[in-house]
Amino acid sequence: MKVVVAIGGASGSIYAKRLLDELAAHVAARKAAIAVGAKLAPHEIGLVFSSAGSQVWEHEIGEVPPYSSFKKYGLRDFRAPFASGSAGWEAMVVIPCSTGGLARIAHGISDDLIGRAADVMLKERRKLVLVVRETPLSAIHLENMLAVTRAGAVVFPRRRRFIRNPRRWIRYWTPWSGACSTSSGCPTS
Repeated sequence: MKVVVAIGGASGSIYAKRLLDELAAHVAARKAAIAVGAKLAPHEIGLVFSSAGSQVWEHEIGEVPPYSSFKKYGLRDFRAPFASGSAGWEAMVVIPCSTGGLARIAHGISDDLIGRAADVMLKERRKLVLVVRETPLSAIHLENMLAVTRAGAVVFPRRRRFIRNPRRWIRYWTPWSGACSTSSGCPTS
């Protein structure tokens, strides 16, 4: 499976960290199984941060881990394979997704790799999950959520609960991250 994980600039980096940690464990387990002769196709995870994504991550939970099992792409790297529908990437998760990112995706604005990859997922009818982080929601936010849902995306809103000390509350995110993985078609451990 080929999955894109995009880290948006909204608060809630703990959600992204939990999902990436689970994916890293799954990729490592799959590589180990392949090394001992299992006939499995390797999973490929592409990782891209928005311009504010790494800043928000560092502010909320500290330094971004290396995630060496994932291929990292720059926000302006339109040569990334998932920027084209012919590359066959199956799913994308934008986590956390700001309402600005949601609006750009809803209106087909592909001015960076995240927007372009989301546009590809929608036009190719592949899985796109947007983990939106905003409350309260305005009518504009709701209309954008409706637009992406009609286009085929899954909107997966998250509450602001526990945001003051997200490291302390990671155990509350475990059941949620599994549901997010299932919604996007991402592999689970």
